[in-house]
Amino acid sequence: MAQPKNYGFEEEAGMLKDGARRFFSEKLPVDQLHALVADAYVPERAPEVKWRKELWDEMVALGWTSLAVPESAGGVGMPWVAVAGLLEENGLAAFPSPLMATLQTTAVLTQCGPAGEPALAEIAEGSAATIAVMDEAGNATPGAVQLVDGKLNGTACFVQDACKCDHLLVVALEAEKPAFFWVKLDAEGVSVKSDAIIDLTRDQARVSFDAVSAQRIDTDAAGAWEAALPIIWMLISADMVGASEWLLQTTVDYAQQRKQFDRSLGFFQAVKHDLVNVMIAIDESKSLLYNAACAIDHEPERARELAHMAKSSASDTAAFASGRTVQMHGGIGFTWECYVHLYFKRQKHSQLLWGDASWHRAALAALLIDRPTIESAA
Repeated sequence: MAQPKNYGFEEEAGMLKDGARRFFSEKLPVDQLHALVADAYVPERAPEVKWRKELWDEMVALGWTSLAVPESAGGVGMPWVAVAGLLEENGLAAFPSPLMATLQTTAVLTQCGPAGEPALAEIAEGSAATIAVMDEAGNATPGAVQLVDGKLNGTACFVQDACKCDHLLVVALEAEKPAFFWVKLDAEGVSVKSDAIIDLTRDQARVSFDAVSAQRIDTDAAGAWEAALPIIWMLISADMVGASEWLLQTTVDYAQQRKQFDRSLGFFQAVKHDLVNVMIAIDESKSLLYNAACAIDHEPERARELAHMAKSSASDTAAFASGRTVQMHGGIGFTWECYVHLYFKRQKHSQLLWGDASWHRAALAALLIDRPTIESAA
């Protein structure tokens, strides 16, 4: 099936994106964000979870947690390309909330068919959720948590925004096969240990399970997990593209205001060329992002391939935009008082999460090289 024009990004998706930008800019502009999450420079500080729960409640009231939930489970059932637009604005604002973790969890549950609908209904009603699957090396292949005698045991690492969530979608091994379990974060036997991470706008934790009773989601978990991974990669790519846009816009504004030799910085060709290069990189990543999102909606057979491209490009662009922004802000660019460090750190965290650029390029190469051609299949 061919992709529709404009990636299938319809008027409703545009309205959602515009509304999200207004919401984020009005509710938590960057100066308030900095005051909230970076109020004190204390390198040895204990891990903290700084966010505004009341704003999350407003996001739930706007229906954002139900956007990708099918109508049969009480959701809106919007296409993933619309959700990508929302998360692009989420990254532009570096907004501290469990939105991305909840939407990534939704991505997995939507692949479970009717078995996933009870959990999806809870998400549609406002329950925040996150995925527990990775081991200590950041490997997203199930195995860190296992089902032993009908109970969950093990430790999942790199669990995103765990301290802001109500539920965990645990991807565990049951008899050497993946299985999904829906677990309340406060369930008996579940313990959460926060990590100290550089990203001040998110939190991360190690979640341990000690003989935890859990609600099993009876589905083909292996197939559902493989189908959901491209959506997970696409969603974090959207966040990185949005954050890169903020870095570019902020640097352009600074280059116009900052004077050197009686000229604005933007007057000099070396600065202009760098800014244009960042803009081109963002445009490339955004095209790949929406191509991947559109494939998830219309060409699922190509979703994995295009999602690898999107995450690889977005990770490279995140690094490039962050580096150029600090460089062009000069001496103030790496100070605590400059807002740039919030985005620099968020981007660094996102670059490595769910596979860095090199990993995705290698996976894409393996996918394309191993794909049978018409001649080899004959």
